Amino acid sequence: MDTSKHTMNTLFEQLGLPSSDSQIEQFVSNHKLGNDIKLADAPFWSNAQRHFISESLAEDADWTELIDILDAQLRH
Repeated sequence: MDTSKHTMNTLFEQLGLPSSDSQIEQFVSNHKLGNDIKLADAPFWSNAQRHFISESLAEDADWTELIDILDAQLRH
């Protein structure tokens, strides 16, 4: 069982993306979602990233809260 504390930085690492605070801010600034698209269906994800997001949400995994926060950030 994974008992490590998940952060937005570790979520980005899990997604294979640059994960410093400034890189995360830049990602959020450069990728916006409208209300008509699910986060996992966003065109900027790879298939592996899309699968990770979908599975994490479906299983209510430890990552779900951070994925929800990222979703909200991408919509503002």
